[in-house]
Amino acid sequence: MKRIVSALLLGVAIFTFAFSRPAFAAGDPASGAKIFSANCASCHAGGKNLVQANKTLQKDALEKYGMYSEEAIIAQVSKGKNAMPAFTGRLNDAQKADVAAYVLLQAENGWN
Repeated sequence: MKRIVSALLLGVAIFTFAFSRPAFAAGDPASGAKIFSANCASCHAGGKNLVQANKTLQKDALEKYGMYSEEAIIAQVSKGKNAMPAFTGRLNDAQKADVAAYVLLQAENGWN
């Protein structure tokens, strides 16, 4: 019985660590809101896209274009694309994760 309990606890521990993300990757949406306001809102106010109207930050558009994940948003913010500038050098990794957390939260809530 002791071996079964030990094996079960070990399995839970492995599962927990294997599927958890680093704390900074989860991001802080409150901090992300401030960073977004200062760096992104001029083109993406309210989840819109003033340059390419169909590529908004709404959940359905993010899903359609393969951008509905922290990793994808962080990559886009880091590297930029088309008219969007790269923010590497302007934002650190934690700030990018915060922006991604904010965008995902807002998209989930319909940017209300």
